[in-house]
Amino acid sequence: MRAEHLPLLNSPSAPAVHPDGTHAVVSVVRPDLDADAYVGQLWRVALTGDRDPLRITRGFRDTSPKFSPDGRILGFLRAGPDGPPQVALVPAGGGEPLVVTDARLGVCAFAFSADGTRLAFTAPVPEPGRYGTTEGVTADHEDPRLTSSLQFQFNGSGYLADRRAQVFVLDVPDPHGEPPVRPVGRAAAGTEPFRGVPEARQISSGDVDHHGPVWDGGQVVVAASRHDTRDTDLRVDLYRFDPRGGEPTLVTDSAAGDSVIGSPVVAGENIYFIGGHTGPDGRMFFARNPGVFVVPRAGGPVRRLTDAESMHAQTLVADGDGVLSIDLVRGRGVPFRVDADGAQLRWDLPGSVVSLGSGGGARVAVRADATGPGELVLLDPLPQNGAAAGPGPSPVVAAKAGLRPLTHFASALQQAATPIVPLELVATAPDGYPVHGWVVTPDGEGPHPVLVLIHGGPFAAFGPSYFDEAQVYAGAGYAVVMCNPRGSAGYGQAHAGAILGAFGDRDAVDVLAFLEHALAMVPGLAADRVGVMGGSYGGYLAAWLIAHEQRFRGAVVERGYLDPRSFIGPSDIGWYFADGCHGSYEQMDAQSPLLLVDRVRTPTLVIHSEQDLRCPIATSQRYFAELKRNGVEAELLIFPGENHELSRSGTPHHRRARFEHILRWWGRHLPLSAP
Repeated sequence: MRAEHLPLLNSPSAPAVHPDGTHAVVSVVRPDLDADAYVGQLWRVALTGDRDPLRITRGFRDTSPKFSPDGRILGFLRAGPDGPPQVALVPAGGGEPLVVTDARLGVCAFAFSADGTRLAFTAPVPEPGRYGTTEGVTADHEDPRLTSSLQFQFNGSGYLADRRAQVFVLDVPDPHGEPPVRPVGRAAAGTEPFRGVPEARQISSGDVDHHGPVWDGGQVVVAASRHDTRDTDLRVDLYRFDPRGGEPTLVTDSAAGDSVIGSPVVAGENIYFIGGHTGPDGRMFFARNPGVFVVPRAGGPVRRLTDAESMHAQTLVADGDGVLSIDLVRGRGVPFRVDADGAQLRWDLPGSVVSLGSGGGARVAVRADATGPGELVLLDPLPQNGAAAGPGPSPVVAAKAGLRPLTHFASALQQAATPIVPLELVATAPDGYPVHGWVVTPDGEGPHPVLVLIHGGPFAAFGPSYFDEAQVYAGAGYAVVMCNPRGSAGYGQAHAGAILGAFGDRDAVDVLAFLEHALAMVPGLAADRVGVMGGSYGGYLAAWLIAHEQRFRGAVVERGYLDPRSFIGPSDIGWYFADGCHGSYEQMDAQSPLLLVDRVRTPTLVIHSEQDLRCPIATSQRYFAELKRNGVEAELLIFPGENHELSRSGTPHHRRARFEHILRWWGRHLPLSAP
């Protein structure tokens, strides 16, 4: 893969399965260099596998498909080149989409009521005078912002208090009905301004964001932090709103220690959600596995259904009276089903499942592997007479699932650039601890220069599936070494918690142990030509390593978490993250790569985005300046208009430019041929 192949990265969304189980609809989005934006449409996929997928919309960017429960209507979010996403509806059998919202800042999420006659959605509501609500008042000329809150900004969103996400309800119009007509001339005199969409009623209020609406009978359930101490903790609860008005009802009680993380799902007589343990003070987060939780719709205690130590649950989809979810296991997404009794069954699939859909008895997954970002596959039915499975670290495993692919969205990518399959390895750290990871090796005998790639988080993980970063670097001739050291997710809470209060200790040891193992076990790697790179926490560990090791020919430190104490205040999560990871100020300073910059002699490319509110740019600017003051060869690459997510969802032009600059840097310091 090369940087110019970015437009071939087709990424399918979570599939919406029609209630009759015959077909699914999926959004397929890709970077477009000509539009310098992400474009995509909806595709209909027959679950019989006997027909090719069919593109059914032609919008600029159509995403988030959902069927009404009766299967009559397909809803989705439609965004134009210059406009935010709005809810659009189309008859499930086909027709012209009808846009039914006009939220100034766009719609975040939506849900159909059980009878399909109403729609709930969440959307940011701009404060008067901001975000273009007053003609002639641009962002640079808005009134000053005054805050007394710790949580006043968020990466990718900006300021929070003047654009809170509220809950709205509207009556679903007949998609076959006559469209509204704008009155003109005499008919328009003295009338209200024309609105071509149904009236939406706001049913929430307050200095609070609301997320993930679902219908529970005739009421709407959302996730929100409405408690009094919300500014100083991480607690989130579920609340039930009556569309007719009134105060919301509390559904969960995070004060007991378990908090909501993801959007709720109503299935059978229960409400399920992804949650995590935040402890008695509501601020516990480090190395805590998210799990599947359940609370009865009629009221009752919240219960965790998945094992806290071993299972890392991601995403939820209703499946009959239970839910489907994904367990992160050693870098792979493993699909499983759980019901309110805690009975679990899972599918044993090759590759990694990234999203799921269910409807009409059919279950569909988007499965990624080494050959592409994701394809739809039909999951085999679960065993009908399997042994009962209870909550715990070893749920019953379904019979090994057959692989029934339904799409080939990655075919153009595969034809343009043959994917390189990673080699899986397990190294042993000096203390005997196993270190799991992969090596992506370019074609040819070598010796190939080596790039040690470190993931962010640290509570995250690399996996064996298609990863554009590794593919581009390997395509350029570099062997990419990447592992999941202690601190990573998907190996149990003890593995993740091993670096608490000790960043740069066992995690650094693990990375170096894996590098040595790869150099010894994989033919064609140049042990004398090694570079190191990473972003966010990966930038932290790259900077830490070059302060302690002189073996690296060069380094790339991207959007780095470089000084824990400086994180407090400028970062959107700085008010709790540094304390929770490191402890006291003295411990923060002892684990600060910035304060060790005088030890660095390695040529270093520092990359950052101007609007990064997660790891703010000022610390990287200082790190770069200190390198230059110390006589170290260094460059600073700044991307305007981008935030912390540049490498994953930045504008296509900037993503391509980033690859080009990184390869230019390595071409200078790690040439493909030894001098």
